[in-house]
Amino acid sequence: MSYHHLALAAKDMKAIHAFYEGIMGFELVKVEIAPVAGGGWGKHFFYRMDGDDSKFIAFWELNETPGQVDYAYDLNEAAKTPQGTNHYSFSVDTPEALEGWRQKWNIAGLDVLEIDHNWCHSVYTRDPNGNMIEFCLTTGSFTEDDRTRALAALDEREMNASPPPAMMKQWLAKDA
Repeated sequence: MSYHHLALAAKDMKAIHAFYEGIMGFELVKVEIAPVAGGGWGKHFFYRMDGDDSKFIAFWELNETPGQVDYAYDLNEAAKTPQGTNHYSFSVDTPEALEGWRQKWNIAGLDVLEIDHNWCHSVYTRDPNGNMIEFCLTTGSFTEDDRTRALAALDEREMNASPPPAMMKQWLAKDA
């Protein structure tokens, strides 16, 4: 089972469009416009990912909704959690594809964080809402020891740290 779409509110829909269609290459294919529960109205924009008509990322442009001036569009700001805690990740199938996204983001003027997590390799940047987005390549497989460790962690109340990342690098847009 996979998800159909992830829906988020947009602080600036035109900036979101420029990022998700212009940089990410996701195609805007549909908008639904309707009243919003509690008052006001919204435009719900759907961006197709990878040409697949069953996988989308969607954004709400909210209009005339109560309390709109106080909305937080960064998921971590809204939840009052540390930056990067809430984020969304897209998959890639090859190291070349991962490197391609890193380069594409840098060329577009975005800073990129790259981390080899020892079982997956990721690149991260931020979208116009301030949300962290990731492309991730799974590089390892999971063992029964991995599962046993994960199950044990459910009951741990003190930090028992995982091995540090094999590599971490900040790629600044100004250096691209």
